[in-house]
Amino acid sequence: MTSPNHPAPEELDMRAALTAALEAWLEHSGLTQTAAAALLGTTQARVSEIKHGKTAQFSLDLLVRLAARAGMQPRLTLTASR
Repeated sequence: MTSPNHPAPEELDMRAALTAALEAWLEHSGLTQTAAAALLGTTQARVSEIKHGKTAQFSLDLLVRLAARAGMQPRLTLTASR
């Protein structure tokens, strides 16, 4: 059983994928952290955390919202366990 302090491996995988996509977007956008923060509706400090992969305290909801604001279309794919 998992808790908010110990997310399930699947949640960690989703967070990692969203963080990597946001890091790539930041790198390729050419925006300053301040400009990216304004576009994403967050702070420059949060953008810095994304850029450095320090998103452990970010909720999955927040990462999805930020990706959408960056012009991405986050999608969830479910598969049956074996």
